[in-house]
Amino acid sequence: MAIPVPEPHAVTRNADLVARSLAAVWHPCTQMKVHERLPLVPIARASGAWLEDFEGHRFVDGVSSWWVNLFGHGHPRIAAAIAEQAAALEHAMLAGFTHEPVVALSERLSAIAPGNLGHAFYASDGASATEIALKMAFHHGANRGKAGKDRFVALEGGYHGETVGALSVTDVAIFRDAYAPLLRRNFRVPFPSSHAASRATGGAECAREAAGMLARLFESEGESIAALIVEPLVQGAGGMRMYDPEYLRLARALCDRHEILLIADEIMTGFGRTGTMFACEQAGIAPDLLCLSKGITGGFLPLSCVLSTDEVYASFWDDDTARGFLHSHSYTGNPIACRAALAVLDLFEEGDVIRANRGKAARFDLIAAPLADQPGVRNLRRLGMIWAFEVETDEPRFARLAFESALADGALLRPIGNTVYFMPPYVIDDEDFATLVKAGIGIAQRWGRR
Repeated sequence: MAIPVPEPHAVTRNADLVARSLAAVWHPCTQMKVHERLPLVPIARASGAWLEDFEGHRFVDGVSSWWVNLFGHGHPRIAAAIAEQAAALEHAMLAGFTHEPVVALSERLSAIAPGNLGHAFYASDGASATEIALKMAFHHGANRGKAGKDRFVALEGGYHGETVGALSVTDVAIFRDAYAPLLRRNFRVPFPSSHAASRATGGAECAREAAGMLARLFESEGESIAALIVEPLVQGAGGMRMYDPEYLRLARALCDRHEILLIADEIMTGFGRTGTMFACEQAGIAPDLLCLSKGITGGFLPLSCVLSTDEVYASFWDDDTARGFLHSHSYTGNPIACRAALAVLDLFEEGDVIRANRGKAARFDLIAAPLADQPGVRNLRRLGMIWAFEVETDEPRFARLAFESALADGALLRPIGNTVYFMPPYVIDDEDFATLVKAGIGIAQRWGRR
């Protein structure tokens, strides 16, 4: 794919914007001092699967800009829906008021979600959705006379966001440890690890073993547990660790037996990432609370949602105001964001995207196959539109150097520790995916242990 000719006199614009950003912006998930050595990448524009800086350098967005972009940057249908809605109603508070986009989105999400998830509560980001789900789970129990159910269970290695409540069920040390004194002490149970059966998922044997340990915890501590929270099938920030659907089936049955809610954090896995619209579908189960965000607006606007069962919703229905769910965000159910999400659902339906992605993923598997033969590459795996592998390396700066290496090869990749992964927009084609694979091979050849 041809690289555009740089704009006249644009050669200093990258450096100018980087300097201004370092002087004014505190960037997320970053030790800012690293940018003394590693320059920020200034982005001027984007289209489809590509990002472009001010000087015409282009990068395949191999991580969907932190997993949010589904149908490519600047998709005209989503952009048009946003413009149309902005001209009609940009925002109205959702306390005491309502509007068509939020009602229509709630109806359509309920219709496609697994199980009987009849009511939607909105916020702006994934961590906020986690906070909402945890508060709902506790308050649901309290409204039913079980206020002692005030603890939560999460899987080892899980990630559910970085606000204080979300961190209390997150088990990624680099995010959690600095704030440990602020966090409630919840329970962690073993991940259905990959030490048996299928290297891609850990296998049903591992699922049953891990579920047995969950059962023992529920038997001893069930009266104090409000909910189990899981990332269904794939732990994202934990290193794209995949596990067998059998674990979800067994966990659902255990939650029912002990009157513990099941929270499915599909913030990353939702909207087709794992090969079905929602990962829970592959286990044939439905959660009590379903957290959604990231791809919900196709990467255009911040929006998150928690879908609840009618049973959970009914426990808050009362003449007593204090028994209601009094959580709020100023931009809850923003009409413009909801219209973007509705456009995303239209694209899914009209393009039969889930089926199309299955064919595309099979082709991409062939393109990615040479990765398995590279130095130090282990456990090449794929679920839906997520590919991942580990690089055995002696380089302590691996993640940073791999990021720089990929940029030099025209790709945006952001390794998690020594895990390299591809999670591109669904519009990526074979040639662009091959660019990601080439960048991955370059990383392994430079730093993989021989």
